[in-house]
Amino acid sequence: MNGPIRVGHIDLSFHAASAHEVERVLSAHGHAITRSAAPHEEMFRRLGCGEVDLLVSAWLPASHGAYLAPIEGDVRELATIYEPYCIWGVPDYVPEGAVAEIADLLSPSVLDRMERLIQGINPGAGISRFSQAIVDQYGLAAAGYEFRTGTEGACFRRFIQAVEVKRWIVIPLWHPQWLHARYRIRALREPRGLLGGQDRATVLVRRDAEHRIGEAALEALSRLHLGNERVSQLDDDLQHGSTAPHPQTAA
Repeated sequence: MNGPIRVGHIDLSFHAASAHEVERVLSAHGHAITRSAAPHEEMFRRLGCGEVDLLVSAWLPASHGAYLAPIEGDVRELATIYEPYCIWGVPDYVPEGAVAEIADLLSPSVLDRMERLIQGINPGAGISRFSQAIVDQYGLAAAGYEFRTGTEGACFRRFIQAVEVKRWIVIPLWHPQWLHARYRIRALREPRGLLGGQDRATVLVRRDAEHRIGEAALEALSRLHLGNERVSQLDDDLQHGSTAPHPQTAA
């Protein structure tokens, strides 16, 4: 007897939200499901060695392309479920006339008010690589800016605490993400292309698992498209208790 379909996702909240939607499709086709979550590099390792059957999702080509390259012969791109992109953002109360693009962070009037710590998430994320490149190539460190990796929670808590008292702060973020459902965050222009552009959030399936998933379920998944706004809302619902965990999902 075939076992459950093993769904893996990168251990960030919006990946969990979109994984729920993939699991709903699999469940509708009669599959039991187990789920695992892990940081970027570890989850791609699990996919490559067959510990998971599907990954929800790989951001291709820019953010996760390097992780996919060693295993791309073992997997198939099944569906693009949304179109993510990374930003450096500021709360909308920071005047656009003062800070419209990343280079403006170096202007004397902005340096008088802007917090220098730019708190990121884990080092394996595309936004973390992109952010360090921005600090380096714009010469921000010389002005006292520091990009620091950390947890998703640390990044978001710092932003929320700053907004509560209207401090000027930069957040390295992305679309889709639940903060966009709660706060007005303006993306700063970055004309050098260091943020990777728009990716495709792609469900990857191991070729040796396709026969267990079945043609009907694979076809249904290939048609699944959520879009950025929907994933941001699903993420917000999951964060704030509006969406219960999928009943057939195991941690």
